Amino acid sequence: MQNLTFPTTLNQPTTAQPVISACHLNHYFGEGELRKQALFDINLDIYAGEIVIMTGPSGSGKTTLLTLMGGLRSAQEGSLKILGQEIRGASKQQMMKLRRQIGYIFQAHNLLSFLTAKQNVRMSLELHDEYLEQDIDEISADILEAVGLGNRIDYYADSLSGGQKQRVAIARALVSHPKIVLADEPTAALDKQSGRDVVELMQRLAKEQGCTILLVTHDNRILDIADRIVYMEDGRLAENPNAAALVE
Repeated sequence: MQNLTFPTTLNQPTTAQPVISACHLNHYFGEGELRKQALFDINLDIYAGEIVIMTGPSGSGKTTLLTLMGGLRSAQEGSLKILGQEIRGASKQQMMKLRRQIGYIFQAHNLLSFLTAKQNVRMSLELHDEYLEQDIDEISADILEAVGLGNRIDYYADSLSGGQKQRVAIARALVSHPKIVLADEPTAALDKQSGRDVVELMQRLAKEQGCTILLVTHDNRILDIADRIVYMEDGRLAENPNAAALVE
């Protein structure tokens, strides 16, 4: 597909400030003759409370962009503001503070197998000073109940099914009420029903908490949960109302 130039047509009040704003963002890997451009002139605004799905072929730069927007990589060229903070040139302390306001959900749920479901969720709360004076065991148990794992809170991660592990990962990402949740292929290892359950759970909890979700997926079975779909190919991003057809 060539010359993807779909217009941005998001109806937002002119006074609304995006929680994520990329402007003429470029990114490269490697040095010298091996330097290769991965992202080209990315322009994208994402607003509070939106569920945005990013889709497109493998190797198109989706995960690279997601990690930049999560403060897991440094911005190289252009501007990238997250929650009003310019990422390019930000200090390690600024980046650490920012990452505490973001929840991350990955395809490989990244649970610690030697901890129980509740202990995995607790670890997220222990990063936030404001929770240390509260009953973090009770808070962890409550969100595991909310994701349908009330009877599994003391099970070790290795004894849970794939769908249950992903539910723990969602609970861990959302327990501290982040302003942004970034999810990279959260349904890739799940069957159809488990995948649907997981994204509907993310959708419900995020709407209840008022947070923004940016979700990267190849799974066209879940595109309907999005408020907006953006399509990426060859490191370039284009808003596309027919992204579902493109995936197929």
